[in-house]
Amino acid sequence: MPAGISGLTYSTASRNGTTDANGRFNYYPGERLSLRVGNLQLADGVPARSIVTPLEFFPDVRTALEIPGTTDEGLQNHRLTEQQLIQDEVTLINMTRFLLALNWSLNLSSGQGIDIRERVITQLNAALPDLDAPIDFNVPESDFAQGGNSPSPANQLLQSICFYPADDELCEDPPTEEEIANADPRPEEEEDRDEDVEYREDLQSKRDRILNAVRSLEDVDVENAEGYLTRELDTITTRLANRYYLDDYVAEFPASDTAIKTVRVRKIADQPQLDTIEAISTRDQDVVVHSFDWQSASVEYFVAGESGGESELLVNFRPEGTYRWVKKQLRVLIQ
Repeated sequence: MPAGISGLTYSTASRNGTTDANGRFNYYPGERLSLRVGNLQLADGVPARSIVTPLEFFPDVRTALEIPGTTDEGLQNHRLTEQQLIQDEVTLINMTRFLLALNWSLNLSSGQGIDIRERVITQLNAALPDLDAPIDFNVPESDFAQGGNSPSPANQLLQSICFYPADDELCEDPPTEEEIANADPRPEEEEDRDEDVEYREDLQSKRDRILNAVRSLEDVDVENAEGYLTRELDTITTRLANRYYLDDYVAEFPASDTAIKTVRVRKIADQPQLDTIEAISTRDQDVVVHSFDWQSASVEYFVAGESGGESELLVNFRPEGTYRWVKKQLRVLIQ
């Protein structure tokens, strides 16, 4: 992801390692990726690319991503598909909530990556064998996040992890109800209190602090997961779009100039390699799209309106190696 997910164990046919602080991993083109958090398998057989998102962890979701939605303008758009999958794919949301819950700092600000530390992974690995059942990301959301007296395996695992330094009080076992009941009450007069004694009220307060510090999936709800995925996916799209531009952003022609004009897609410091392209005019009575061609990354158009007319030429294309679409626009003015 753009902000990174650190601490994941990865392997390809040629490489093994752990994602770094920026979520980066090494691979050769054409390899497939296996991902784990500690000893817990997350994904296998994922096509290795420069950016891999949790949506690409699952084969059926990867397939669905290749089918774009259609905007009100009639153009193809991947974001509509992404948002539909985020809302519909329970497995995706379960796993995203789980990863967010493993972040060292529970509150993840926009632009911050998920930081899964070695201390968390060590505790996770120690707790996995003692779970009532294996963690299953495919179960319904209510089962995956079940709390109370019968917590889900995912919540059992989170309850066993302390997200504080090892010597912090919050990592201790909480005083039991029996210990609290057997402790002396705190004397009303301060001079009657022994600073070396933990009174009933002290133990109860300590128990409350420790139990309140225990993490669960309730701390990361569905809305948090959807918001995180949406922010990261939008960042990817923005970065992709920033690599491309058109010859011009504004073009002016006299009404008498009805010759066919060409606008080309350009890429910063490289040649654009497109899988497909499409284009429309927002005012066909003024400017008409004649043709478009993905091989030359170009759109041909001509002026058809009278002086004073104008139109936006919307050029929509999908670069090679991605399911994402990029839209650029050219404003055509008729003098």
